[in-house]
Amino acid sequence: MKRTSRDIRTANRYGVLRHIVAQSPVSRQEVAAATELSLATVANLVGELLDLGMLVEVGYEDSAGGRPRGLVAVNSSGGALIGVDVAETYIHVELFDLALTVLARADEELRPEENDPAKVVAHIAAAVSSVVEQSGVAADRVLGVGVSMPGQVDREGGVSVFAPNWDWHDVPLLRLLAEHIPYPLHLDNPLRACTVAEQWFGAARGRNDAVVVNLGTGVGAGLALGGTLHRGVSNSAGEWGHTTLILDGRQCHCGNQGCVETYVGAPGIMRNLRELSPDSPLLHPDDQTATIQALGRGLAEGDPVALKVVHTTARYLGAALADLINLLNPEVIVLSSWVAAALGEPLLVEVREAVAVRALRRPLANTEIVLCPIPSNPVSLGAATFALEGSLASVGLKNRRTTPRNRSTA
Repeated sequence: MKRTSRDIRTANRYGVLRHIVAQSPVSRQEVAAATELSLATVANLVGELLDLGMLVEVGYEDSAGGRPRGLVAVNSSGGALIGVDVAETYIHVELFDLALTVLARADEELRPEENDPAKVVAHIAAAVSSVVEQSGVAADRVLGVGVSMPGQVDREGGVSVFAPNWDWHDVPLLRLLAEHIPYPLHLDNPLRACTVAEQWFGAARGRNDAVVVNLGTGVGAGLALGGTLHRGVSNSAGEWGHTTLILDGRQCHCGNQGCVETYVGAPGIMRNLRELSPDSPLLHPDDQTATIQALGRGLAEGDPVALKVVHTTARYLGAALADLINLLNPEVIVLSSWVAAALGEPLLVEVREAVAVRALRRPLANTEIVLCPIPSNPVSLGAATFALEGSLASVGLKNRRTTPRNRSTA
């Protein structure tokens, strides 16, 4: 789809604000150099963001031989953003200020019988209401809510197109949420959310080509190619978890057999454990979260069954990651989400060894494989940036402030 001049301006405004969030305080000259926009364009965009109350002037810095340069910083109190991470077993919501500092958190457990759309919407609405109440932020200061949903989503239409682990098809999720949540809503999925979070604050920052692997109940790969989030023609890029790892292998919820997800997602890891040691006390048959946490504790204690399960899982994961390395030649692969966090360094060590056996030497030599370094929930953080992007697109050139502001291009 061809981008309009408004789309380009919104993207530039977003890029400028993204750099200022990461580097505050910063001069317009530094922003221009980092974003490769002209100084005049940056000065104009910074002026718009000042008028919107998203930035503030914070003084000057000396420049070599020239007049002092004006500095700008994010106005952390200029609004609030909400990021919602909806997974198959939980809902995690965070409210952020404009500097993307967490001000409030809320969690809702999702039991297997609660995956009906109406029940999921009720849990999301309750958690969103909770963070707003906890933070004390006025409702009119909430710029938007980014909602990350598992599976394939139509972000423009606000539809959950296909969530295989819940058997959802074409659920009009944003319309249902709008009946309970009075803020602008923006829908996407965790692959995109994790990738944007890594680009802003994590291991993909400053990298042109990155893959962010989401290891949870479901599995997928968020892609940043040429420094840009890659969505594909229908926002479906990254469904690597539903590529075939084993011909005629385990049955997957998507209808295929032998998908990557069935071997390295949480239910697949449970099956790896069950096949290795069906009576293991590490196995909680009806609770994937408890099982993965037990494996994590077992790894820390040197439990031989836990070590073997992770070795087996890493062999599957390593083979699938080697395909991504050979195909995309990324600078970094980030292992993200709750399964990767729970299994941690032992999983990472085994995965690196497994990848080294299968990936081609040249692309592998230039690829770093790391755990997600973001200390907070990366999906909620990434979802909040979607709300920020949506807010910047909706305001256009309209200012929320009615009083004129003196702007500097220094």
